[in-house]
Amino acid sequence: MMMRSCYRPLERCFERINGDGLLWHMDLKPHASGDFSIAVVQANSSLEDQSQVFTSPSATYVGVYDGHGGPEASRFVNRHLFSYLHKFSKEQGGLSSDVIKSAFHATEEDFIQLVKRSLPAMPKIASVGSCCLVGAISEGELYVANLGDSRAVLGRRGFDAEKNSVVAERLSTDHNVSCEEVRKEVESLHPDDQDIVVHIRGVWRIKGIIQVSRSIGDAYLKKPEFNRDPIFQRYGNFVPLKRPVLTAEPSIVTRSIRPHDLFLIFASDGLWEQLSDQSAVEMVFKNPRAGIAKRLVRAALQEAAKKREMRYKDILKIEKGIRRYFHDDITVIVIYLDHQKESFHSKGTLGSITAPVDIFSFNSDDAEENQVIEAF
Repeated sequence: MMMRSCYRPLERCFERINGDGLLWHMDLKPHASGDFSIAVVQANSSLEDQSQVFTSPSATYVGVYDGHGGPEASRFVNRHLFSYLHKFSKEQGGLSSDVIKSAFHATEEDFIQLVKRSLPAMPKIASVGSCCLVGAISEGELYVANLGDSRAVLGRRGFDAEKNSVVAERLSTDHNVSCEEVRKEVESLHPDDQDIVVHIRGVWRIKGIIQVSRSIGDAYLKKPEFNRDPIFQRYGNFVPLKRPVLTAEPSIVTRSIRPHDLFLIFASDGLWEQLSDQSAVEMVFKNPRAGIAKRLVRAALQEAAKKREMRYKDILKIEKGIRRYFHDDITVIVIYLDHQKESFHSKGTLGSITAPVDIFSFNSDDAEENQVIEAF
């Protein structure tokens, strides 16, 4: 059994013995206008981060979904959102902000319907949700859409005196009430609720419960009927709602890709809790491409260890579940933007890469690798 698991694939066994058995990575793969790298490290008992990259000769889609309250919502988004992006893009003759909004709304509606059906057998599903960060590159245009506090950061060359350096440009909005601007936005939507945002034990939370103001799921904070349901009331805390306190309306940024744009970092907030935007882009700028996402994850773990006055190698020995007290699940996807390719379509292949649903299970059994799945 041990020989089989070490052989298939060999690097999985090496990672378990010599490195972090809760880490999964893919060093470098091609997309239509460059290369990309992906890495995930698990901290929770069940991995709540889910992620995927879709590549075709003319487009690249990136998804990072950071779940909370359980993995069900992020797994659902991982299975359905890209399908809706493809469907609506085909129906409307190409990608657009409206297409992306429609895909987010359809995914949200489908998940809420799943919650309704599942509530009698699984009442906790009404309190499960997910942040949702999507990037899309098509026809030289970049779209970044998000709910919650996962983040997309562009690394670009500096101008004039900064031209030999790299500059971090944040492309997404953190929908987190720790930001004063987001708190004011939430308060302005609920002028008759003095307790809409509460400061508890040094942290701002909506209704004293949740930090993010936008998400997929979290049905009990959007639909009053879930709070009134006797089945849910036996499971969760009653939260009287006059209106939804969260929304699934994404923030969307659209911009043309410019010659000085070098790469994009899409990551769950587990990375940004440890590294600044600028330190992350400098690390990508100064290091080789292969394995760059893994390098960022390890830098975040080193920072987490330093905060606890621990050695890096000791944090790797901590098991899933317990590890969550030291750092969050972390997902990182780095997308390089190459402008001098002989043909924009030269590297684009049709396919989809999805990180394992659970890193611990993936690294501890001898199942066949299944990250690369057939395209839609």
